[in-house]
Amino acid sequence: MSVVMARGVLYVHSTPSALCPHVEWAVGSVLDQRTDLAWTVQPAAPSMLRAELPWSGVQGSGSRLASALRGWAHLRFEVTEEQSPGADGGRWSYTPELGIFHATTDVHGNIMISEDRIRYAYEAGAGDPAAVYHELSLALGESWDEELESFRHAAEGAPVRWLHQVG
Repeated sequence: MSVVMARGVLYVHSTPSALCPHVEWAVGSVLDQRTDLAWTVQPAAPSMLRAELPWSGVQGSGSRLASALRGWAHLRFEVTEEQSPGADGGRWSYTPELGIFHATTDVHGNIMISEDRIRYAYEAGAGDPAAVYHELSLALGESWDEELESFRHAAEGAPVRWLHQVG
């Protein structure tokens, strides 16, 4: 049986400096290689750092990266894994407040919602459009997108939603 390779990107949106070596160790353990990330200040949370890492590894490394990093206080991240032969793409988002979110993605990075998940949204909504909207919002990971958006764009000079602002 041949090994199928995949690739993706790890976005560490924010972490305290004390966690940086632990993040690098966890990533290196999953990818089976030493990992030194280029840490920069996260403008959306100036006491935090951010980094990005394009990665390649065996198929399923995206889920293993997300599993290795989830649950750490004060860490926000996203992992993407592109489609590879025999496997859909994926996106994992994590915030300490919301926990982990996973979605299957197409070749363009769009979230793909399964037929069963859509049926569940209709059934859980029981004729209430607001409830159906809520379930579809969960399936799309909108709460994670809202939480992470300022961290995604802070380094690009976009408007920043500051986590803590004094006086």
